[in-house]
Amino acid sequence: MSKAVIIGAGIGGIATAVRLAVKGYHVTVLEANNTFGGKMHEFWLGGYRFDAGPSLFTMPHLVDELFALAGRDPKEYFTYTRLNPITHYFWPDGSHVKAYADATKFAEEAERQLGVPKKAVQDALAKSNRLYKGTADTFLKKSLHKLDTYLSPDVLKALSCLSDLGLTTTMHEENLKQFSDPRFVQLLDRFATYNGSDPYQAPGTLNIIPHLEHNIGAFYPKGGIYAIAASLVKLAEELGVEFRYNEKVNRILTTKSKVTGVETSSSTYEGDLVVSNMDVVPTYRRLLPNHSAPEKTLQQPRSSSALIFYWGIKQSFPQLHVHNIFFSQNYKTEFEHIFKHKTISADPTVYVNITSKAEPGDAPRGSENWFVMVNVPHNQGQNWEQLTADTRQAVLIKLNAMLGTKVEALIEEEQILDPLLIESRTSSFGGALYGSSSNNRMAAFLRHPNFSSKLKGLYFCGGSVHPGGGIPLCLLSAKIVGELAPAAVASPVKPFQHHA
Repeated sequence: MSKAVIIGAGIGGIATAVRLAVKGYHVTVLEANNTFGGKMHEFWLGGYRFDAGPSLFTMPHLVDELFALAGRDPKEYFTYTRLNPITHYFWPDGSHVKAYADATKFAEEAERQLGVPKKAVQDALAKSNRLYKGTADTFLKKSLHKLDTYLSPDVLKALSCLSDLGLTTTMHEENLKQFSDPRFVQLLDRFATYNGSDPYQAPGTLNIIPHLEHNIGAFYPKGGIYAIAASLVKLAEELGVEFRYNEKVNRILTTKSKVTGVETSSSTYEGDLVVSNMDVVPTYRRLLPNHSAPEKTLQQPRSSSALIFYWGIKQSFPQLHVHNIFFSQNYKTEFEHIFKHKTISADPTVYVNITSKAEPGDAPRGSENWFVMVNVPHNQGQNWEQLTADTRQAVLIKLNAMLGTKVEALIEEEQILDPLLIESRTSSFGGALYGSSSNNRMAAFLRHPNFSSKLKGLYFCGGSVHPGGGIPLCLLSAKIVGELAPAAVASPVKPFQHHA
């Protein structure tokens, strides 16, 4: 039987394990930590449950697809509901907008609250829809580093919307063309942060991102984001995948120009193919020190990171929802601090995720679990103790002013996650959440491919490689690896058959 070894049990690694098991491989997943999930894990503080990492769930069909591939009914493992509203946005001038799940209702809300023409909002979302449908099959669902991708009929769809892609303008410039209200421009610019980028540098192509949320929808999984990883691990184990925790990989083994397995401190695992779900930088630097690395790729500017305050709040706020954004006064200054000055603005935009709004058991009765996040630079030796203290105070000042309360008096549980901890716990280089940033028009082509052109049998999945970071793109990276991997010498799992 063909063997596959996967390094890392993040969501990309778990999804790849399922796909390779279905394809007939005997799969072993090696994880340095004591559990699965990578950034996607959960913890409790007193009576408060928190999802530690990703908080937004879009494109749930990519999860459902994995169960269907294995001949299982997704609903027996994993269920979710569509959020409405998706996000509640607040501005310093006191204005606010609820982004309703229904695109028409969202457009009407923007017109009512901000004076933004309803038709302009509808046109922007329709354009995002066209761009996504025209480009996704080429740029997100296939390798950009294989010739046959460009020989596919899907390329013609991408070429048909080339003039609207915004390859030569920034995301911010494209949004300014459509809207004069700075608040709504800020709302749209925010989508650059979904892959850790700067809307004032990133290409207008990133304006396909609103489609995922506003045209397809944002969802909440029963049991929280962690349930995505937990349900897929259950599926993988049923398919015979072996997960080995507390087993850090020290080296990828090679013979001439082919991988043969991996070595840990306690054992050696043979593999016909090896898939790294680790950040691509430590994969080369630590696991392949004797092989030449793609230096141009590894030295691409890194994405932003996050500073997160997990707060158990002993009060409920009816005006807040699962996702809430409290914007800064000057967005451009905020991004200049992150990407140019490598620090944090004194007036940062604050994201507050409250899962107890959807899952009341995540907090004691009458209380809420606040996941409070600020976008920050990746770690480059900054004084994170001082930055954390200063930012905590800035966050409290903002929330107190915009909510008319004293949040600090309501915090009964607290834990903090900074880029240093993200790096140490997940091997994300510099604590960057999405690998490299998308702050130039060629970024999509400069991300590391899902395979090695020099070492046969070596593949890559996860947020640091093509097509990018975030749950949907990590799942797509697994799909690409599953399609690139050669057929296993074994009988694949038979697809599920519905019988009358």
